[in-house]
Amino acid sequence: MSTLETNSIGKYSGNNVSIDDALNLKSYTTAQRDALTSVAGDIIYNTTNTRPEFFDGSNWQSMQDENLIISSLIIAGGGGGASSVSGNAGGSGGGAGGYINSYSTESSGANSSTASTLTLLPGTNVTVTVGAGAAGGPGSNTNASNGSNSVFDTTTAIGGGGGGSRANGLAGGSGGGAGYTGGTGTGGTGTANQGTDGGSSSATSPYPGGGGGGAGAAGGNGSGSNGGNGGNGLSSSITGSAVTRAGGGGGPVWSGGTPGTGGSGGGGDAGGYDFGNGTAGTVNTGSGGGGSMTGGTGGAGGSGIVILRYSNSYTITIGAGLTGTTATDGSDKVTTFTAGTGTVSWS
Repeated sequence: MSTLETNSIGKYSGNNVSIDDALNLKSYTTAQRDALTSVAGDIIYNTTNTRPEFFDGSNWQSMQDENLIISSLIIAGGGGGASSVSGNAGGSGGGAGGYINSYSTESSGANSSTASTLTLLPGTNVTVTVGAGAAGGPGSNTNASNGSNSVFDTTTAIGGGGGGSRANGLAGGSGGGAGYTGGTGTGGTGTANQGTDGGSSSATSPYPGGGGGGAGAAGGNGSGSNGGNGGNGLSSSITGSAVTRAGGGGGPVWSGGTPGTGGSGGGGDAGGYDFGNGTAGTVNTGSGGGGSMTGGTGGAGGSGIVILRYSNSYTITIGAGLTGTTATDGSDKVTTFTAGTGTVSWS
């Protein structure tokens, strides 16, 4: 049974009661608090995070309305690599998905300044969507598709541009490379502060295609007998370890040349008339697929990813429809979403 000890309690008119000195809640560290046998309604002062807390019957909750600050890395799905009909040159590499980073002083796409962190109150629902990578282009004169957008709250990373098949590259987070158009093709345009442009194609045999743009560097131009390399991605340590993501797909060649390689961070390598299908961008990097030619298949774009970093004093609730895992790094938690769409909140 608890004991109330006091020197003086004064009763005013009605039911008002006053205490002569300040009321001092019993103090515990987080570790000591968690070792208590608690019931709903218990109140303590947590000396670890310097705030009063109450037990709701399941978890300890703060008695202060505190702002939760969330850093994020949002990468959209990569664009597919394009191919072309047998006997016709014209494939190209897919662009990386848009790359938006608000962690520490790291760059967002295209080496822009860091994006802003999100500040909100616990209990607020926010949307998370992980964009899918686009399918690779078939062995026909059909442009590859763009990747799908990724979303965190009101911030949207744009899907990577698909490679052009005997056409200019498609615009996207990073632009897709250009295929041979009967002349020199132009790479797709990247989105400002998210990615870069795709590379151009060459009008001379073996008609090398352009590489897809990456988050950190533009796609290489097809030149001479070499397909354009995919643009390099960017590195982030938001999970606690440095990982490079969002590379562009390599541009292919028709015959006798050298196909382009995928950009760092997971971009797919190109194929071609002598080299087979393009390879896919790496899953959950938002990288573009490698291109192919003359009946081969372009590589698929890699799926995107959304990574959130926040204080480990909060607990995330992940809604239905999302695939996510949470780990601890120092004094922070890191939640990584690899597929789906839904809402999340914190307590």
